[in-house]
Amino acid sequence: MSIPLTAGASLHPLVLPARADAADAAEFRELARVRNAVYRELTGRTEQDLTPEALLPILRSRKERTTAVWTVRVGGEMVGRTVIDIPHEEGSRVAIASIELHPGVWGRGIGTAIMPHVEAFARLHDRTVIQNWTEQPASAGPRLRARTGFGSVPDDHVARFLIRHGFSLEQVYRVSRLDVNAEAVHRAEELREGARVLSQDYRVIRWMLPTPTEHIEGYAWLKSRMSTDAPSADLETDEEVWDAERLIESERRVAEMGQIIQVTAAQHVRSGELAAFTELRIGPDPSATTHQHDTLVLKEHRGHRLGQLVKCDALLSWTGVAPDSRDVITYNAEENRPMLSINEAMGFTAIAYEGAWKKELS
Repeated sequence: MSIPLTAGASLHPLVLPARADAADAAEFRELARVRNAVYRELTGRTEQDLTPEALLPILRSRKERTTAVWTVRVGGEMVGRTVIDIPHEEGSRVAIASIELHPGVWGRGIGTAIMPHVEAFARLHDRTVIQNWTEQPASAGPRLRARTGFGSVPDDHVARFLIRHGFSLEQVYRVSRLDVNAEAVHRAEELREGARVLSQDYRVIRWMLPTPTEHIEGYAWLKSRMSTDAPSADLETDEEVWDAERLIESERRVAEMGQIIQVTAAQHVRSGELAAFTELRIGPDPSATTHQHDTLVLKEHRGHRLGQLVKCDALLSWTGVAPDSRDVITYNAEENRPMLSINEAMGFTAIAYEGAWKKELS
């Protein structure tokens, strides 16, 4: 059933198909096309493009969260989407929501008309906080600083929309790119050797997903700690519980998406504990951009250059896994100076910024 918004605009709940190539998947495939077009317009880049086959596993509800998707249409043409995730962590107060519209329909009041429906859905699930992560187009104009005091985003249409609707900018993520060339490889080799001097109680281990049985427990624990040990400002951060079942299911989705992930970890030699890790990920196009995803050093193992060790080792080994991928993209909180310092030493440069926004529902 469609929901009227403004003159000519409407909101439509989307039922996901069983497969991206199913007979009833035409609307979903159009959603994937529009999603990519919106991201290209916002960022000026293409590395966030996803095929319908890769997008479908992301949008399916799962044991740890419920996901609801709506399409936005103007005069019958799809112009955007709204996605809301409801985490299932015990005691969670959070709904994670996005309203993504093609800039060609901005300024018509469509986003404003959608917002009450987002809030109603959150309240229906007993949520009192809405959070949003949005990457904004580069701008030379005024800037808006995060409440952390670290980083800023353009004070543009996107920021004004969120502020007008009661959101505060809690945190800023830096989007950084590394061109993978001979110079970058040489820097990584030197930095890895420097890190080895201070990390002699640790060894580097690597694997491609699926995770070997002997590392499932340790890797799941590292994934759990991402929700507690990584900087999160004053955002509502639910402590995630990762076990073997959740890890194996997440790796099944990666395979369904047609992607591969290499995990590079630092293992404490004496105890056998996994102390740090980083993930490199790429889709079916071997020449596409590589994405560096979760990276973490456990608090109790910090001070041994383990972040530098695993990030540099990962890059050096990745040149053999995906030799035609010529750049790496990563996201880091602006207050995460240790990780940003490693990136800068490796040659990463900032190309964009992403805001993390929060609204308390009354």
